Amino acid sequence: MSKDFYPSRGGRKATLIPRTDPVVYRDNFEDSPIEKALIHKYREDGFIILKNLFSEREIAVFQDELERLKNDEQLKSLDYTITEPTSGDVRSVFKAHQISPVFKKLAADKRLAGLARYILNDDVYIHQSRVNYKPGFKGKEFYWHSDFETWHVEDGMPRMRALSMSVALTKNYSYNGALMLIPGSHNVFAVCEGNTPENHFKSSLKKQEYGVPSNENLAKMVEEGGIVTATGDPGDVIIFDCNTMHGSNGNVTPYPRSNIFFVFNAVSNHVTEPFCNQPPRPEYICTRAETEPIPA
Repeated sequence: MSKDFYPSRGGRKATLIPRTDPVVYRDNFEDSPIEKALIHKYREDGFIILKNLFSEREIAVFQDELERLKNDEQLKSLDYTITEPTSGDVRSVFKAHQISPVFKKLAADKRLAGLARYILNDDVYIHQSRVNYKPGFKGKEFYWHSDFETWHVEDGMPRMRALSMSVALTKNYSYNGALMLIPGSHNVFAVCEGNTPENHFKSSLKKQEYGVPSNENLAKMVEEGGIVTATGDPGDVIIFDCNTMHGSNGNVTPYPRSNIFFVFNAVSNHVTEPFCNQPPRPEYICTRAETEPIPA
């Protein structure tokens, strides 16, 4: 097993420890594919929102594919389709870049993969992909968490050299369960309490109860950084560091909130054995086999 630079759970007490990895893995931003000020903002806040990255025609194609996957009755019975804990509505469909030619092409688009490659300063592959549906009236909340804490403990991702990109496919209002992020929270690692239950992924994909920060540490991060709600339009892209603390409220409005979500991991940061006493999670949640770099 690789050295554990960010130990969490396993009987440890909740605390905050400084991040020891870079956020942007480049020394200067002269050749940045986006405005240099945005790269600086990403490094400072742990996230940025790119407006109108895709055309109306492209968005329409993505939205059609979103509906096709949701209405595919065969997909609903498969392990990688996650349903809401009470209503049974489709919540997420994983490995979207493998089952959908449309989203496979999108994952390799230079506007996404090229920027990920730039920020991480390495070849990249898709660690995880999924389409997320938060239907009107029934979409449930997702509690505050750092993705890296889970990917590290349960998947064996060694270091903080990964990022997520969420492409909005519906309008993100402040009141329909939009993503909330804590600026600056990526600079500390929130050690979480408890032990990882057996087959934790089966429940955590519906409602996360382990790998979440303590109320005290969460309050401290919010006191220092505040909370930003990522509102916007279809075609906007939220890019956030793997360790940025984020969550979302439930959706009790009539307006659904859906997106396509890609996790880009540096090839040099390939996962190892999980840093817990559980076997690796399934391939559709954590890519281990198909880690060929996305072509530049």
